[in-house]
Amino acid sequence: MDDDQLLRYSRHILLPQLGIEGQEKFRRSHALIVGAGGLGSPVALYLASAGVGTLTICDGDAVDLTNLQRQIVHRNDAIGSPKAESARRTLATLNPEVTVNALTERIAGARLDRLVCDADVVLDCSDNFATRHAINRACVAHGKPLVSGAGVRFDGQIAVFDLREAQSPCYHCLFPEQGDDTDMRCAVMGVFAPLTGIIGSMQAAEALKLLAGIGASLAGRLLLLDALAMEWRAVRLKRDPACPVCGARGANP
Repeated sequence: MDDDQLLRYSRHILLPQLGIEGQEKFRRSHALIVGAGGLGSPVALYLASAGVGTLTICDGDAVDLTNLQRQIVHRNDAIGSPKAESARRTLATLNPEVTVNALTERIAGARLDRLVCDADVVLDCSDNFATRHAINRACVAHGKPLVSGAGVRFDGQIAVFDLREAQSPCYHCLFPEQGDDTDMRCAVMGVFAPLTGIIGSMQAAEALKLLAGIGASLAGRLLLLDALAMEWRAVRLKRDPACPVCGARGANP
């Protein structure tokens, strides 16, 4: 790292758990962020500011006036622009050293599979179950850690699904695909603006810990937040040995 980089990341370097080695891991890392909305905004901002070398941001939607209440990576002059491109422009002003790949599309199929394969960590910031399950299947197939978040009304949740750990469940173990009746969307249900900031910031923290190999991740735990009461609840998760997505692993249940 040059002098400017040492100064930019000095507060990370001062942390003994990170130091220069950890910061170099960030610089060499590639994070895939699916969704550039309420959750994807703080995720992208914190990963870029932390110096993660490459961010691939996928979102097929355009910025709408109603988004600006909580989607903090977008600005008023970006209304009508693709969200992924809007995020890329904002991140370039925050940290021009980071490479941002902006994909203005809803990724699926072989395209999603390749993107997950190329990433070191995947952050699910999407807003529908079909996408979440598709991301989960790709992460299971390639053994990539998945940081999953969700938030609607005053209720948020975050979990890490890391199939590199033998006992870690996958997203399907927790939310079976056939059990998804309806998606709870912000456009219908409403969402408390700081809620997505809280959950998205925690997703970024979990991703950075995974990339640096420090601390204990949320693998095997689901955190639930009631932001109206500001109360957290932790739920222990177990993998389903009969799960059709991850159950074929060789480890004993």
